[in-house]
Amino acid sequence: MSTTNTQLSKHACEHIDALLGKFPADKKKSALLGALSVVQHENQGFLTEALMDAVADYLNLAKIEVYEVASFYSMYELKPVARHNVAICTNICCMLMGSQTIVDHVEKQLGIKLGESTADNRIYLKVEEECLAACAGGPMMQVDHVYHENLTPEKVDEILDGLE
Repeated sequence: MSTTNTQLSKHACEHIDALLGKFPADKKKSALLGALSVVQHENQGFLTEALMDAVADYLNLAKIEVYEVASFYSMYELKPVARHNVAICTNICCMLMGSQTIVDHVEKQLGIKLGESTADNRIYLKVEEECLAACAGGPMMQVDHVYHENLTPEKVDEILDGLE
């Protein structure tokens, strides 16, 4: 375990420590993706500079290493979005299975476009996702890190209506 960090919750530190236990002691950067994910989840779905700095300190990494990863991967948000994060896969497999119909339907139902949040900040519709690695289950979407596969407009409505 690294030094005490007041920016990170006890839960986040425990989670990061568990991740660190899976890698050689000199490979702390291997825990970075998981560390950023848990911290983002605890911070209502986005990362702040202070939180990224805290992760860098906890893992003994240069801050720029953390910023590079957080800004590269589409699973990390660097600004507040909404309570629920919805990502629809638009890669070729899902596209061939009808993902554009799902994107069009969700945009119409929510009254927003990709990359926007609903006026009540209930749902953020992420910009196009290149691949969410559920190719056999397309079209698919990820809602708050939970996969939903073999989507139809009706199934999408049921999922989105179930969000608080």
